[in-house]
Amino acid sequence: MFVWLASYPKSGNTLVRSMLAAYFFSEDGVYNFDLIKNIRQFPSSILFERMGIDMTKEKEVIKNYIKVQNSFNKKDSVQFLKTHSYLFNIDNNPFTDLNNSLGVIYIVRDPRNVATSVSNHMGISVEEATNNMIKLFKFGGNLYGTKSERTLVYMGTWNGNYNSWKSFKQEGKYLLVKYEELINNRDLVFRRIIKFLCNLKGIKFQIDQNKFRNVLETTDFKQMKKLEKEKGFSEAKIHPKTGEKITFFNLGPKNDWKKLLDPKIKIKIEKNFKKEMKELGYL
Repeated sequence: MFVWLASYPKSGNTLVRSMLAAYFFSEDGVYNFDLIKNIRQFPSSILFERMGIDMTKEKEVIKNYIKVQNSFNKKDSVQFLKTHSYLFNIDNNPFTDLNNSLGVIYIVRDPRNVATSVSNHMGISVEEATNNMIKLFKFGGNLYGTKSERTLVYMGTWNGNYNSWKSFKQEGKYLLVKYEELINNRDLVFRRIIKFLCNLKGIKFQIDQNKFRNVLETTDFKQMKKLEKEKGFSEAKIHPKTGEKITFFNLGPKNDWKKLLDPKIKIKIEKNFKKEMKELGYL
């Protein structure tokens, strides 16, 4: 069964995946970039093309989401899957179903900081990043990913993405993780994540204290930034204009919209996402 690690891009998904990968896929909890490969992205070309589905054919991909998930779902074990997709149902073709999905950890971040982070990550202006967050849903989502990845991702709008995954609340299979809380109180939030996973699996809540300490130490933002500088990071993008690789772990906690965001863009984000931002305590 799948536990989804879902979020709008640049919201802290990589940090949560890294912590989970270090805790569940290592002997000592010490993180390295190879560990994150244990957590697949969905959708991805590898999973679809091995079933003969061409990722460049949009309608064909949408029709086969459940079929592909069925093909690698191990009912007797838990698999983590990362996604930036909203929980859509397009032409009666759902993104996933409860036969495949055990639960979701949804990671959310103040959209004012998401805008500046997406801008850096994609090599686009903050204004363009903001417009994407607001308008993509009008097109029923959008196709994201490089040609080499050939990955279709229907992100929707920032608030559409966030709201869509709430449907798992009805089944008691939903955990909301705010990036800001994760950064400021990683010990407490990561304990909450492990407890949630234990509850999903119906097992007693317990923590390997040594692994837990090592996870917190080795997935600290400064350590991750240092590791990227030394080893490189496969998820870093190439700048569309300069052709240079963009640093993935850029500002992290220092990404402060109060210092970086144009007042007009700030107002635009707050106007469009007022309801959700109030709900999340960002306003």
